[in-house]
Amino acid sequence: MRYRNMPSSIVDHIHYDRGSERLTVTFVTGRIYEYVDVPPEVAASFQSAFSKGTFFNGYIRDRYDFREIVSAH
Repeated sequence: MRYRNMPSSIVDHIHYDRGSERLTVTFVTGRIYEYVDVPPEVAASFQSAFSKGTFFNGYIRDRYDFREIVSAH
């Protein structure tokens, strides 16, 4: 699932791979992070959250293992 055009001041877009339970978050700064073992219901709630930044900080950041993906830019 890929979600774009989100009204967020920090999140540009997110992509969720249900099969591997990997959530990729691209921030407006251009930095991209991949979070592992994120349950589908958390990814869906993130997508539908009114404030992506608040949800990210409360329910994803510091709760799941992650790695930074180096952008080609």
